[in-house]
Amino acid sequence: MVRVTTTDRRTALRAGACLAAAGALAAGCATHGAVAHPERAGSTTPPTDRARAASPPAPATATPAPTPRLFPHAAAQITHGPRDRPRVALTCHGQGDPELARALLAAAETHGARLTVLAVGSWLDAHPELARRILDGGHDLGNHTQRHLDVNAMSEAEAEREIIDCAQRLRRLTGSIGTWFRPSRAARASPLVERLARAAGYPHVLSYDVDSLDFTAPGAPAVARKVLGEIRNGSVVSLHLGYADTVAALPAVLEELDRRGLRAVTTTELIG
Repeated sequence: MVRVTTTDRRTALRAGACLAAAGALAAGCATHGAVAHPERAGSTTPPTDRARAASPPAPATATPAPTPRLFPHAAAQITHGPRDRPRVALTCHGQGDPELARALLAAAETHGARLTVLAVGSWLDAHPELARRILDGGHDLGNHTQRHLDVNAMSEAEAEREIIDCAQRLRRLTGSIGTWFRPSRAARASPLVERLARAAGYPHVLSYDVDSLDFTAPGAPAVARKVLGEIRNGSVVSLHLGYADTVAALPAVLEELDRRGLRAVTTTELIG
């Protein structure tokens, strides 16, 4: 039998205490290092955005925001999806009256349809809750620049700022920069804007092959006729959230799409 002396017990206790203290010190140093050095070399995040990123995250039960995906067989600028499948994407430029936006989302959901919303950053600043509302409804959410100016006419630095500012707002609100980028005030991106969008994390620029012209306020019947007269397998339709004509036209559009056997899906589903 091995005898344990009082001296041995004291030595063991001291060793255990030292190990516990060392562990606590190491944990404390790791925590301190993460907090005390936010300006480490190589960081490209502006201080203001680091402060925003420290704000409380979205609830754990919220729908996670998708991230941009590379579709190897798709063009850098996408105007439509596959023509051999009965699917279409209804895409909406995201700004305007928030009540009209909510009404359009609700109308789509009532018919089992999903939209793709390309949000303007300043609109998200004014109505941040709509980012989560869009995602929780099962819709795609993307980037339509920060101020909705003519991004193709800007200098490289200005255009880059427009894309990145909106991306940062999307990330702060949803944890992702969004699924798609669409240039503001243009159907297609210039080569410069396409390159800047890719550098910001958007592999594809989302254009469209059907323009509803709803922003001209032609009346709901005219919006429906324009869309239904041109839409076909794989079409990407341009709509807007902030127009009453669009809200009024959507049920008729979706009912006719159902009759034709065309499903309105997110652009991610259409292209994927």
